[in-house]
Amino acid sequence: MTEEPHRNTARPTPADAGQALWQTCLEQLAQDLPVQQFNTWIRPITAQVAPDCSRITLYVANRFTLDWVRAQYAGRIAALLQDLQGDQPITLELTLAQRPPPVRRALAPAPASAGFTPLDADVALSLSAPPAALAPDSAAQRNRLNPALTFDTLIEGTANRMARAAALHVASMPGQHYNPLFIYGGVGLGKTHLMNAVGNHLLAERPQARVLYIHAEQFVSDVVKAYQRKTFDDFKERYHSLDLLLIDDVQFFANKDRTQEEFFNAFEALLAKKSHIVMTSDTYPKGLADIHARLVSRFDSGLTVAMEPPELEMRVAILINKARAEGTEMAEDVAFFVAKNVRSNVRELEGALRKVMAYARFNRKEISIQLAREALRDLLSIQNRQISVDNIQKTVADFYKIKMADMYSKKRPASIARPRQIAMYLAKELTQKSLPEIGELFGGRDHTTVLHAVRKISAERQQLTELNQQLHVLEQTLKG
Repeated sequence: MTEEPHRNTARPTPADAGQALWQTCLEQLAQDLPVQQFNTWIRPITAQVAPDCSRITLYVANRFTLDWVRAQYAGRIAALLQDLQGDQPITLELTLAQRPPPVRRALAPAPASAGFTPLDADVALSLSAPPAALAPDSAAQRNRLNPALTFDTLIEGTANRMARAAALHVASMPGQHYNPLFIYGGVGLGKTHLMNAVGNHLLAERPQARVLYIHAEQFVSDVVKAYQRKTFDDFKERYHSLDLLLIDDVQFFANKDRTQEEFFNAFEALLAKKSHIVMTSDTYPKGLADIHARLVSRFDSGLTVAMEPPELEMRVAILINKARAEGTEMAEDVAFFVAKNVRSNVRELEGALRKVMAYARFNRKEISIQLAREALRDLLSIQNRQISVDNIQKTVADFYKIKMADMYSKKRPASIARPRQIAMYLAKELTQKSLPEIGELFGGRDHTTVLHAVRKISAERQQLTELNQQLHVLEQTLKG
């Protein structure tokens, strides 16, 4: 029997175990819930964990929040905690925060986002507090940047190489080219990391530069407050005088006419003074719904780049680096196992890593492929149920308006052959099927036919913007 390395023999303290349990629960909730819901209702919660992890008390700010969290989220939180804890029963309690509890666990700083109540066509007051752990009047609070998110800490790969190069160019020479820079892609692919890296790089070279990172919902809230308090001079002074504006998730401007008008004015003012604007969205500019045409044309007037789901080698590198940052060495074979089974985005990859590490700590075991398989069994089961070759074929057929039967037929006109190749490519990217298995599901085709389709679509995706956008939409549809 091989002796365990000394570095992992130290037993975690009860406080460590409780913190790890709540942290892992938060990570999973951040993946499962929309960003706005998580930041509004879950992120402000503080937790106190019993030494034996048999009881967790959640502290909330007021009676309304208490009732809402109990009705909407308590069941999910309790089930998740029980799943993480295993056979040992665990009791969940919710109570009002009379005083600050002794233990507070929160996720790493996330984009400022909040829940709102309606005001005419726009959205009203923010319900959540500013990001924690920022000293009053600190530079970090003023610019809202996360100093840990830099170009050095961003793993580079095919999926983000063009976006990273464009962002680094902007950070080095703001106001000259690629203005605005519009970065789009699905959740958890590193868009926010890249924007923070731009701001941090610029401030490292020009400490006096006026930089602001903000989530689109916070801009909405600021517009509403300016209307309510009649402080538009202050609002314009803040936004129109920036050297660099970094704004996340501009799709949240949809159907908010006042906000769109004010953002258009800020956009024009910043461009006129050679300031730079970097934006992110979940889709490319022309795919944005309910945004004024003149604003979309401004979004599309600079450089638009995509952030894609990371390829296998990039996912492996991310896992090894993230584990090392947590003080754990992950063997390459374990990293490959996790990376091959968690494909969608970096956020889910990090969540899977934390779940594996927590599972190893709770069970006092070494991290191995078998342990990773046990820790991720629910996630792997869900993924395997959600994306099938049959579902891919139906989705692609609907998207390109061809018959499902054309996926299996021997017909070869371009209007049919092209969608069929795209479906083969997605089947290889999104499922665990081998090339021969995919060929069999496409009417008994040879595996070399599938390989040709995969290579052809993969190469063209790098060159053809329209194809890349179509694939992005299909992938987001399939992943739900």
